[in-house]
Amino acid sequence: MDLRLSDAERALRDELRAWLAGTLPELDATPAREDWPSRRRFDLEWQKRLFDAGYAGMSWPVEYGGRGATPGEQLVFLEEMADARAPTVGVNFVGLLHAGPTLMVEATAEQKTAHLPAILRGDEVWCQGFSEPSAGSDLASLRTRAVRDGEEYVVNGQKIWSSFAHVADWAEVLVRTDPDAPKHKGISWLMLDMTTPGITVRPIHTALGSSEFCEVFFDEVRVPITNRVGLENDGWRVAMVTFGFERGTGFVGELMEARRHASDLAALAQRLGKWDDPGLRREIGALAAEFDALWALTKRNVTEATSDGVPGPGGSVLKLRLCEAAQELYDVGRRFIGRAGLTFDDLAGIPTGFIVEERLRSLGFTLGGGTTQIQRNIVGERVLGLPKEPAPAP
Repeated sequence: MDLRLSDAERALRDELRAWLAGTLPELDATPAREDWPSRRRFDLEWQKRLFDAGYAGMSWPVEYGGRGATPGEQLVFLEEMADARAPTVGVNFVGLLHAGPTLMVEATAEQKTAHLPAILRGDEVWCQGFSEPSAGSDLASLRTRAVRDGEEYVVNGQKIWSSFAHVADWAEVLVRTDPDAPKHKGISWLMLDMTTPGITVRPIHTALGSSEFCEVFFDEVRVPITNRVGLENDGWRVAMVTFGFERGTGFVGELMEARRHASDLAALAQRLGKWDDPGLRREIGALAAEFDALWALTKRNVTEATSDGVPGPGGSVLKLRLCEAAQELYDVGRRFIGRAGLTFDDLAGIPTGFIVEERLRSLGFTLGGGTTQIQRNIVGERVLGLPKEPAPAP
């Protein structure tokens, strides 16, 4: 892996900078956090702009509308987007970062043709139906059932923490298709049309007052057999592919934002007259250096994934440390802004509110996409080669 930019990567960087300089001023104002129709419209319009300009799905194959870019070009794209403070993938992060890449690896030709171009054009929003109230870290304990009836499955059950389910068109859903099989063996991976009768979506309000998380209920929901990805009862293996993308590339946006916020905190500390504190400088500097190291690890992970199209366990290393380091960064910010850390509002025109908001939002970092404890197990067993924990005595 060469960390230096090639001639092609430098050309892409210059091309992107010129396009962003001309495009970003044309965008409408960012919608209010709880204005979901406007947020969906804003995010999908941005996706369409990227698609029309040839920047959607940088690493996706050309036959599905992507650019077929190299790993280095993909990373140049991510870095330039973050540096320009361009809009993120927003409400369709599941489609673009989880479901879409999984379909590329596991789906039939017909399934790929039906969904991948639509995801990339911004015509479809996806959500994820994996976790359940009694199946979070131990996801294989899920109870949502899918009983085969002719050429359809009949799905009953409940999912939780389904981000953006209330604005989604499709869902990737794990269901139990063989209740008598060992829990990791009787699961299937389905694509589910969110307009299907029998689906109820209820937003969950977070500590921020936001409602992007949802619980989803399935009551006799009929799903065509042709919407299954992979073989029946092989869904756990397909889900591992999804998790690889979620941990390997799904948190790259959080990393880029953390790098930017480290610089923002340094500038804010100088503005508030706190930069003379050597301890504060040391803390922010150490975290900024750590984010740079994690960016280098991201480059390695993305390069490694080109061998078989699926990120390896290095993604767990990235997620584990990134999510903890981000929380540490916002803790540093809260300490030096003092009582301003008690409100989401900026005080006296000084931008302090983002620190409070990001610290609360970061509480979910060490849970979503596999808890910190799960990531430590993966790193210990799959990266370091340590033995698995002994099974409990019967």
